Amino acid sequence: MAKLNDLTLAEARDGLAAGDFSAVELAEDCIAAMEAARDLNLFITETPEIARERAAQSDARRAAGGAHGAMDGIPIAVKDLFCTEGVLTTAASHILDGFHPPYESTVSQNLIDAGAVMLGKTNLDEFAMGSANMTSYYGPVKNPWVGAAGEDLVPGGSSGGSVAAVAANVCPGSTGTDTGGSIRQPASLCGVVGLKPTYGRCSRWGIVAFASSLDQAGPFARTVRDSAIMLKAMAGHDPKDSTSAPVEVPDFEAAITGDVKGLRVGIPKEYTLDGMPAEIQALWDRGAEWLKQQGAEIVPVSLPHTKYALPAYYIVAPAEASSNLARYDGVRYGLRVDGDSLDEMYENTRGAGFGAEVRRRVMIGTYVLSAGYYDAYYVKAQQVRTKILNEFKQTFADVDVLLTPTAPNAAFPIGAKMDDPVAMYLNDIFTVPANMAGLPGISVPAGLDADGLPLGLQIVAKPFDEETMFRAADALERAAEFTAKPKYLGGQGG
Repeated sequence: MAKLNDLTLAEARDGLAAGDFSAVELAEDCIAAMEAARDLNLFITETPEIARERAAQSDARRAAGGAHGAMDGIPIAVKDLFCTEGVLTTAASHILDGFHPPYESTVSQNLIDAGAVMLGKTNLDEFAMGSANMTSYYGPVKNPWVGAAGEDLVPGGSSGGSVAAVAANVCPGSTGTDTGGSIRQPASLCGVVGLKPTYGRCSRWGIVAFASSLDQAGPFARTVRDSAIMLKAMAGHDPKDSTSAPVEVPDFEAAITGDVKGLRVGIPKEYTLDGMPAEIQALWDRGAEWLKQQGAEIVPVSLPHTKYALPAYYIVAPAEASSNLARYDGVRYGLRVDGDSLDEMYENTRGAGFGAEVRRRVMIGTYVLSAGYYDAYYVKAQQVRTKILNEFKQTFADVDVLLTPTAPNAAFPIGAKMDDPVAMYLNDIFTVPANMAGLPGISVPAGLDADGLPLGLQIVAKPFDEETMFRAADALERAAEFTAKPKYLGGQGG
């Protein structure tokens, strides 16, 4: 008999509703899977007792006829960037050692209110800065997929622990954050569905900030339907967050109709890169053909400023990071390394507490915001960002969604590219434009490369039109029929 942790979120929901098993039984299988997967380094903090307690509460509600809804009793993993009341929250950084927040982030509270069961806090790149989950103070996360020669692979980043937990069947869903692709890119590398909603759809309150105008929470899941179920529980207006949009949360699952006839799908020519692997181009072409066969209209489009999105991002994001990370000074919480003066204590604490990638981005951000360079770099990058946004607006007057590759490569070995930050930054080349414009995007596993590793395709939609995005993503998922499993689960992959 299959373990309950192998169920999709929708299957677990339906099984709980039918009384086929209890939330406690489901949680126990997921806890056992979490313990068995410790060699992948998925979690910074495991919370099995919290999981058991919340699962028992879910069973009690269900017995009394008062289940909270689709997420009630569903085990999830929470990226350790979300503040969780009384539970260690580190952002995978030494500088937040011992920080137990006295409050809960809005997104994780929404999930608690929906009855979700937290298994633990997942590993990530330090302060979400990275594309491979190699910068964590707690060590790298291993991808459940294995390289052709048996080597350990990166899961992508920054949400590496969250995505690998879903890919390894530890849980049916998890939370991530996406600043430049940190949900969609790892979803592509691990063969799961990863969704970044429209900026403002999910509250940022209580999420450790990286770049405030770019950060957005979203779910990982095994199917498009599962991601729709989970997003509905996560989203909603939050008066505590000034960037939270006061818009209603639709029934995203109901939007998955199976019908994409007449849907206009844009294929942006600028996403064809020099040196891009032929198999990614072939998969992209195949994705367009799949949608066409289901009645969608394929429309070639041009987004000429796309090529400037990545360099502009690596000015805007570090600038905001340098401002946000100024609060970590050793005075109020987390690590403190004493010195002979207050300034020396600041220097010692930040020098010891921040890793190399965080220090690099803080220095870049401080530089582009400094007198004499602010206009030349930061202001110019914001002007480019406006052009990118306007270009998307014009394009969406002619099409309903865009179809692109998610990442320029499959998962690569742990340790590769670490000596070349620019090569690492290029992992986000297809995902960053949606963040710069605040658009929703979803990565769907669509095929395997020559080494048997997963590749994803991305659907990008208009602001707050996740419903159309889900329709297109579901059509893509059904056509792709992606069923490969990592060798970690005894499957064909890797």
